[in-house]
Amino acid sequence: MRLLHIYSCRGMGLKTIDKMFAHDPTFKEVYNMSKNDLKFYYQMNEKQADVFHQDLNKSIDELFRTEHGSFQFITRLDKEYPHQLRHIFDPPWILFYKGDLSLLHKEKSLAVVGTRYPTKQALPIMKQILYPLIRNDWCIVSGLAYGIDALSHQLALNENGSTIAVLGSGLQSIYPKEHKKLAETIANNGLLLSEFLPLQPPAKWQFPLRNRIISGLTRGTLVVEAKEKSGSLITADQALEQGREVFAIPGSVLNPNSKGTNNLIQQGAKMVLCSQDIENELFIEKN
Repeated sequence: MRLLHIYSCRGMGLKTIDKMFAHDPTFKEVYNMSKNDLKFYYQMNEKQADVFHQDLNKSIDELFRTEHGSFQFITRLDKEYPHQLRHIFDPPWILFYKGDLSLLHKEKSLAVVGTRYPTKQALPIMKQILYPLIRNDWCIVSGLAYGIDALSHQLALNENGSTIAVLGSGLQSIYPKEHKKLAETIANNGLLLSEFLPLQPPAKWQFPLRNRIISGLTRGTLVVEAKEKSGSLITADQALEQGREVFAIPGSVLNPNSKGTNNLIQQGAKMVLCSQDIENELFIEKN
């Protein structure tokens, strides 16, 4: 609970928590520190030290529960924390969730990402590739965004399969708002996940952080359709940095939504023509 308390304070960032943990894994000493101590040990500036010190002297109920309501969470210190995610470069300290936490430990999982504006060919292609995986107990991980993300979640739900939606906002600040019903369905039949405080609104800088979790939870990331500078390519890059496999579906050179995926294949991503291409690479050959 100390970690949640500290995490909820203003002026706190992931790197600062890393420094605190390295200095004191119990997170006890910080409660006895002055503002000058905070600046010295954790390189906080005057404003950060001031607001952090103010919040640290509030109770967890006053600081967190009153504002954010009911919630469930796990931390990096808990045994329930997902093994795959623990081994990325900068794993989140806290994960807030709604739904079935056991999905974090499914051996067969695949991140699926792509453009927010897919072509009409995307859905039948996704059905052909993802349905066999879903029926074979693969968990589909994506980001609840428009387009490929939402289609991925919906295909899993259609087949009574498992899916995880990782948010770039808090669990009580669903983005996009049009996907609130989809988020509720996922919470009841799968898992909603976020490293952000429950009422945290979406912000542009938060989505690359979310993407590292999407790729970090799985052995591989499939890019379905992506333009040359699509944001989904950030997730593919992060998957590579994490030592995970990257898959891409090829497409016509005349289709702008295939330029990103075709480029990935040229750069060494695994070309996917059927579900077996993914299963062979991620599961059969790894076991």
